[in-house]
Amino acid sequence: MRIVQLITRMDTIGGAQIHVSDLAVSLKKSGHEVYVMTGGSICVIDFLKVEEIPVIYNKNIIREINLIKDVKALKETIRILKEISPDLVAAHTSKAGIIGRIASWSLGIPCIYTPHGWSFTEGVSKKKRSLYILFEKLIGIISKGVINVSKYDEELALKHKVLPKGKMITIHNGVHDILPSQMAALKDEPPVLIMVARFDPPKTQLALLKILAKLQDIDWKLNLVGDGKQLEEAMEYSEERGLSDRVCFLGARTEIPDLLAQAQVFVLISNWEGLPLSILEAMRCGLPIIASDVGGVKEAVEDSVNGFLIPKDNEMELADKLSLLLTQPEMRVQMGKKSREVYENNFTFDQMKQKTVTYYKKIVNQTGR
Repeated sequence: MRIVQLITRMDTIGGAQIHVSDLAVSLKKSGHEVYVMTGGSICVIDFLKVEEIPVIYNKNIIREINLIKDVKALKETIRILKEISPDLVAAHTSKAGIIGRIASWSLGIPCIYTPHGWSFTEGVSKKKRSLYILFEKLIGIISKGVINVSKYDEELALKHKVLPKGKMITIHNGVHDILPSQMAALKDEPPVLIMVARFDPPKTQLALLKILAKLQDIDWKLNLVGDGKQLEEAMEYSEERGLSDRVCFLGARTEIPDLLAQAQVFVLISNWEGLPLSILEAMRCGLPIIASDVGGVKEAVEDSVNGFLIPKDNEMELADKLSLLLTQPEMRVQMGKKSREVYENNFTFDQMKQKTVTYYKKIVNQTGR
């Protein structure tokens, strides 16, 4: 198949960007002809270039709603798709999903949309939520198929009646395995916490720092991986509360497995999620998880089995579970083993790819291309 992977942005490293890049490379290795189209003019995922996958920039695709730019982006997307003439367009994230589906429909090309967490999920403002529900209901009429990365997302779409069940499938995210040397050493002291996430909503690194500032009688260190608009605020808070010798701000990094291998506990505090790749990457390394109980997180993290689920904004519960894992190395080991087991059974890249390609072929065959 000739496939165009369309995503709103590739100028940052996040779950959707890693998913698209890994899938594009693997599809090419399986004999498919693959293109990546993205908004902006920068792609920070270097291995797309290494694997000689064409990256096409459509500068008018932006996250924000902007009628003039959105119309220009649609026209340019139609032009590019006419030129490539793909068998399938796979659109990812909300804006690319809207533009990709309309452009593909106008040309008679099947398009599959993967939201990576719906734009009308919990935590999004009521005004934005209502607007995106309306968009999705209208575009749902012309949608050929949707891949939800969690059952939570599928249930959310059904709840708001944006799509019928027959147009959707749930395929959990999956990540490539690692080397044995990249497995976490869970008994190392002092225990190192790690959070891998952009410093942007819905992530709330500052909430984690505020709790850890109250736990300075316990031995711990924290590595924060990522960049974003809220990074400076977090750094200032860390310095003000005397955490600078315990908290390392590592910026955006690519060697995530090596960084996870140096940690003993993975933390993800967030206001909303689909099914975060970062949690799957941590489970792959055999780390216990402490994560906000939002979106599809509970589909990967079973409370008190391979980690702890924290009700959103429950500071007392977060402090309690952090204290527990920081002071109980045997519990870390037990939960870490369960994380690795859950990863192997449910979240490998090969499992995800096989299901995705099968769905791609089903949608293409339905349209007779």
